[in-house]
Amino acid sequence: MHFINVILPLNLDKTFTYSVNVEEYKFLKPGMRVTVPFGKTKVYTALVVEKHTNPPELYEAKEISQIIDEVPIVNDIQLKHWSWIASYYMCSIGEVFKSALPSGLILESETMISSSHTDADKTLATDDEFLVLEALENKSSITILEISQILNKKNVIPIIQSLLAKGLLTMQDEVQDTYKPKLVKYIKLQDAFLQAEKLQELLEILGKAKKQKEIVLSYFQLQATEKKPIPAKLLIETSGVSAAVIKSLVDKQIFEEYYINIDRVSFEKEADYEIHLSESQAIVLDSIKEKFQQFDVNLLHGVTASGKTEVYIKLIEEFLQKDKQVLFLLPEIALTTQLVQRLSAYFGNQIAVFHSKYNSNERVEVYNHVLQNSENAKVVLGVRSALFLPFSNLGLIVVDEEHEATYKQQDPAPRYHARDAAIVLAKFHNAKVLLGSATPSLESYHNAKTNKYGLIELFTRFNNVVLPEIHLIDLKDKYFRKRMDGHFSDELLERMHETLANNEQIMLFQNRRGYSPYIECTTCGHVPQCPSCDVSLTYYKYKNHLKCHYCGHSIAKPTHCHACNSLDISAKGFGTEQVELELIKLFPNKRIARMDQDTTRGKFAFEKMIDAFKNQEIDILVGTQMLAKGLDFENVTLVGILNADNLLNQPYYRAYERAYQMMVQVAGRSGRKAKKGSVVIQTYNPMHNTIQQVVHNNYVAMFNEQLYERRNFQYPPYFRLLQIRLKHRDYEKLREGSTWLYNVLKQQIAVPILGPEEPAINRIRNEYIRTILIKIPNNANLIHTKKLIKRALMSFEATSQYRSIKTTINVDY
Repeated sequence: MHFINVILPLNLDKTFTYSVNVEEYKFLKPGMRVTVPFGKTKVYTALVVEKHTNPPELYEAKEISQIIDEVPIVNDIQLKHWSWIASYYMCSIGEVFKSALPSGLILESETMISSSHTDADKTLATDDEFLVLEALENKSSITILEISQILNKKNVIPIIQSLLAKGLLTMQDEVQDTYKPKLVKYIKLQDAFLQAEKLQELLEILGKAKKQKEIVLSYFQLQATEKKPIPAKLLIETSGVSAAVIKSLVDKQIFEEYYINIDRVSFEKEADYEIHLSESQAIVLDSIKEKFQQFDVNLLHGVTASGKTEVYIKLIEEFLQKDKQVLFLLPEIALTTQLVQRLSAYFGNQIAVFHSKYNSNERVEVYNHVLQNSENAKVVLGVRSALFLPFSNLGLIVVDEEHEATYKQQDPAPRYHARDAAIVLAKFHNAKVLLGSATPSLESYHNAKTNKYGLIELFTRFNNVVLPEIHLIDLKDKYFRKRMDGHFSDELLERMHETLANNEQIMLFQNRRGYSPYIECTTCGHVPQCPSCDVSLTYYKYKNHLKCHYCGHSIAKPTHCHACNSLDISAKGFGTEQVELELIKLFPNKRIARMDQDTTRGKFAFEKMIDAFKNQEIDILVGTQMLAKGLDFENVTLVGILNADNLLNQPYYRAYERAYQMMVQVAGRSGRKAKKGSVVIQTYNPMHNTIQQVVHNNYVAMFNEQLYERRNFQYPPYFRLLQIRLKHRDYEKLREGSTWLYNVLKQQIAVPILGPEEPAINRIRNEYIRTILIKIPNNANLIHTKKLIKRALMSFEATSQYRSIKTTINVDY
């Protein structure tokens, strides 16, 4: 008997054993995909991790359904890295597998519905049921998802069950491969007509068919100029005739059609694009190469607009000359747009891009290129998920803007930190890591200062451009003196008029989207709340509705108070939409755009907006934290932060660190080339330490102050934080269960444990939330502590009255 162990893309922490025959056993290798039956009816894609001859003891091994791959698509280093992620971030290997492969490579088991073709009475069907049967007259089978779309209902299971009970439907599970290669149709002349003497014969065959003659002559012209295969689309465009004419020539066996599988995304190199490093950049590049002799991980601390990207490009070039693969990680999809332009101009089609705005087929193509160590994917540019690509020859990982919070995955599991996981991946490959930031995270800077990482500093801007001048505006004083127009102080408006008069551009930052965070009845103080979440509804003036940012629930803006029927309702606070509308009134002749989650939902929305702003088709760009992510616009000379206080007043131990990073990064968008920049920060508290540190660009003062606080209150980098989040619809059951778990943890683990507490937002989608925070000192045995936590959670889940409470673990919270 022969067996294989496989991982399933489910929240299961162990492998499962399936039986195979001798030929399959010889053919299969770890890293290949197979489809396997699991449960009563489901079929899943599984990944082979081991071959052996030991039958399972607790169950009888089922046979696999089919083998999908001819060669492994996951390598040993990937499997090793997945195991580390599952172990360190306390999730299952199945969850890592599910998120590591593009969805197009994990075949989907979709329940297929077919007509029963029996004599059952169709008059018994209800209206909805009749629509399903009608749809099945045109197609042999449809999925549950398609039925949901036909009926415009989410829950269609009862309707399907009713039809099954009436004998009108049958149900089966089919595995469907969701990846379809992009095939482009090409045209070529049949070999018989390739000789010169045959051309006359060809024209005689065509006779009086004028259009057919035209297309043949167009083909010869294209062949002479293009010197490469001719796509059918190009031939139609050049000759100006229809596809039907080509088809008739194919039928006459004069032309031959064939298809080529092409990449969906490719980049062109610019012939005259060169990079010349400044003296300080060249010194930094040499320092990095020297530091790589001592440290595998180095931190590049360079001020905004110091030219870190040029240093990265030159460093990448050196690793490419050694025939190594390079991974360039970015925190935000918005950033890839500009970097792709710069990197592809230099490296051409050696660049591959990998992020969630690309569709499944595009991501599968990038995955395959990396797997084959293709020339088209020597440099992979991507967000955190690019870590999971099948590198076999990785030499360098660059983590740009390494301080960004978006490197930490929140939901679903695995809740990994891409920067930390990248460092471990590099270790497995014996590769080097370069972390880059103008405002490094406290942990990275602390590691550099304690000689765990190498530290390289670059404190001059490219071409010796001076840092922008920062002006503080005291909002208390401005409101008192009535020198505010909406949310703009007289000083900010004056500078905006001056900047626009000089044909320069402005960026305005407000870290709230929508028109205002909430609306309030001025008579009784009632604030409309989300019925499913413990949050107020955000007001959107453009759509005239209130929306919950957690569950998506929305209602039309009320005309009167739901509590006291008063008509006096006012919007409180302000978001990017309100700023945009105020700007339209203040600057009616200027082009204004807004960049936030609401305006950049489309696949190319980022690209269009960033290109428009770069080409100076937009005068004022207002946005949320997307603006702070390392974008480079040479004509921006004024940056305004409309309210710095909402960055500082957050109930989170990283609030001041994040506020400092955000303000310095936003300020760094100003005056990046020859023109001097200025920054205006509006605040009610201009003497706040963090704001003063931003004004004086004093990162070290912020670092020392926050480090002192972290040591006193037992936070990273001195302690590791692990948060357990419990959710349930029944508040009392949750309170009781969380207290039980807290007591068990307190008895078993000798480290500080806080909770169980209700977070600031203690109900989302009708589920109440409680959290327990575990602080593990750096000198404690981390692996042993995690084992004890896991054991306590297993006891909790095994207790019948608490089994329905959902628990999630967030390591390095």
